[in-house]
Amino acid sequence: MANNWRCSSCNCFLWRGSSSSESYSSSSSTKLLLFMLPLLVVAGLISVLGPNNPSNLVDIAKKPLSDASVTVTTVESPPLTKVVKKKQRGEGLVVVAVNNAHGGKQEEAKAISETLFNHSSTPSLPIQAIETFIQSNTTGGILNASSKTWPIVGSMNESYYNPIETPRPQRKFSILDRTEAGLLQARVAIREAKNRSQLQDIDYVPIGPMYHNAKAFHRSYLEMEKQFRVYVYEEGEHPVFHNGPCKNIYSIEGNFIHGIEMNDRFRTRDPEKAHVYFLPFSVAMMVQFVYVRDSRDFGPIRKTVTDYVNLVAGRYPYWNRSLGADHFMLSCHDWGPEASFSVPNLGKNSIRVLCNANTSEGFKPTKDVSLPEINLLTGTLDGFLGGPSASKRPVLAFFAGGLHGPVRPVLLEHWENKGEDIQVHKYLPKDVSYYTMLRKSKFCLCPSGYEVASPRVVEAIYTGCVPVLISDHYVPPFSDVLNWKAFSVEVSVKDIPRLKEILLSISPRQYIRMQRRVGQIRRHFEVHSPPKRFDVFHMILHSVWLRRLNFRIHDDL
Repeated sequence: MANNWRCSSCNCFLWRGSSSSESYSSSSSTKLLLFMLPLLVVAGLISVLGPNNPSNLVDIAKKPLSDASVTVTTVESPPLTKVVKKKQRGEGLVVVAVNNAHGGKQEEAKAISETLFNHSSTPSLPIQAIETFIQSNTTGGILNASSKTWPIVGSMNESYYNPIETPRPQRKFSILDRTEAGLLQARVAIREAKNRSQLQDIDYVPIGPMYHNAKAFHRSYLEMEKQFRVYVYEEGEHPVFHNGPCKNIYSIEGNFIHGIEMNDRFRTRDPEKAHVYFLPFSVAMMVQFVYVRDSRDFGPIRKTVTDYVNLVAGRYPYWNRSLGADHFMLSCHDWGPEASFSVPNLGKNSIRVLCNANTSEGFKPTKDVSLPEINLLTGTLDGFLGGPSASKRPVLAFFAGGLHGPVRPVLLEHWENKGEDIQVHKYLPKDVSYYTMLRKSKFCLCPSGYEVASPRVVEAIYTGCVPVLISDHYVPPFSDVLNWKAFSVEVSVKDIPRLKEILLSISPRQYIRMQRRVGQIRRHFEVHSPPKRFDVFHMILHSVWLRRLNFRIHDDL
């Protein structure tokens, strides 16, 4: 036998020999070809369709290959969910869902940045981003974040290996969520206003150095008109609640209470839609009807305020939801700050609108509002507004008033009966009109009394006289908007001996500008019934609106 063959270790079927061997080789080759053909077809289709279409891969894999049947199931994994969580002294949580499948990191950063808007001087609260994997077990409950269910995936294509994750149903947006979203839009609009052109307004366009930022103020005012809503608690009875004086030194209390209760634009009857909640009590009326005269017992007033807050906190969820942060009270009486401390969270968290805006006694300009003290003797402005120009004011400075508090005695000690140019009187002669003297004077001296506020500030503005604020620790009204240095003079108590020197250092040209600006900002201190745009009623509301923009309220999850 002379059969030639190659090494069997090469597995080459190249036998040379008898015919029987050739017949066997031909039969084997045919069987091998029939066995390999389906595999080649499958491989060709896979190479054509490629891995970019996993659904086609599933269809192909479901067909039988040779004697075996293999099934591959792919499950499309839902996007992960980022939860932005903010705690606010136990007041609740805020959740922002971010889809990672489409720019997840960018959207997460944007969501977090939107929750950080706080332009007050107080530091923002911490925000923590937490990644959670939420699963559902066989009983429908929520599994622990460490428990994960993985799908059964065939071994043919490991690149399509995805975990099975059941998405958590997103929380429905509440009315509060929509309210806070509106406030967020307002913040953005106010922030961008300074870089845009001046808005037009049929009534008044704020402009000039009397404003810290006239464009931002105007935009903020328009945003307030568009969406700001106040809920007035209806509990309480006259004369202490829903009532206030309108014809004396505390007249701003009654004017605001009546103004907000009769207002259809800003007052809402639905507390769910409110941005802030007003506690409609009058401290001035408490002093008249609750306080026992000369008793020096503040207990009855303190109990009245405490009982009222407890009443509304028990009937409504809003006080406890924010710990009073979105509630405000208003008082022009000297005892207003003391009344607010009757309830710790009222003094600490709530917006306090006070005439007695004394920073040394706990007044916080970023949270509280300075209220102008307005003495309306007749209840109207008739006869109080207007005065001559600067050239027709021969008196340099004027003051008349009793020795109330620690500042006025110092003023009278240095300047009473010291000349015609500076007229300082304890009591005016009977034939001399107080308002006539205001109109004859270039500067009107406004020293503090028992408390820092004085009605003489508004009286000076009404008559076109440049006010001179003589006080320490006093925050002037609406100073978040108004630049008081542009139309008034501020003198500390220690500089009272230098008063004439300070006033004479102001050039005639500079004084004329200041006096004109007094006339321009007068509208913000005028009292009208019904209220008019940009008047004192609306400026008080705007100050509360600005404080409400400084924080956010969150629903409990």
